[in-house]
Amino acid sequence: MRTLKALAALMAYPEAATIEALPEIRYVLETERVLDPTRCAAVGRLIRELEVDDLLDVQERYVGLFDRTRTLSLHLFEHVHGDGRERGPAMVELAKTYLDHGLMIAGNELPDYLPLFLEYLSVVDRAEAKQLLGEVAHITQALRDRLLKRGSAYAALFDALLALADHLPAPAPVTEDVDPDDFAAIDRAWEDAEVLFGPAAAPQGAGAADGCGKAAEILRRMHTT
Repeated sequence: MRTLKALAALMAYPEAATIEALPEIRYVLETERVLDPTRCAAVGRLIRELEVDDLLDVQERYVGLFDRTRTLSLHLFEHVHGDGRERGPAMVELAKTYLDHGLMIAGNELPDYLPLFLEYLSVVDRAEAKQLLGEVAHITQALRDRLLKRGSAYAALFDALLALADHLPAPAPVTEDVDPDDFAAIDRAWEDAEVLFGPAAAPQGAGAADGCGKAAEILRRMHTT
């Protein structure tokens, strides 16, 4: 689905190149027509906001949302309780899945970065993409609701992802939201327990790839942890 690639571009940090590509992004959304008119219009309002506002203001607003608090992090594994020991192996396996589909990861990005995940979904079979969107729907729903509470037009992107998923999210634990103006709470949210990567992170008696398998299994395990 080209729409997923368009949503990924809108969700990533807004660079000048992103702004230049907005007409093409709008064209993809309007011509592929996988989003209903209401949701397409909501994404269109975000596009318009990016078009008319000063780029520095757009970038500052983006950082304030997605980089300032852990509860709006665009890294999927940040939102799951008890993922510390499995996080490293899952990252490795997810990166391998991307490479198997010809998707190269930039050296400074992690495999669970949501725009990167959407890039991957844009090149797989549509039914598989919808299934995998369903596996992370508990996270995208939480992000949508938190962005709506903040009055952000970015909420439309996550609402679109929920609409494209093949099933609604079942109850699953995600990180609790914090008041964006409560700086002490924000600091506490970023106080991580030690996270291990590589072979040492695997559960005792298991290799890095054991129990992870394909992307669907990785995300299913993340959902049920």
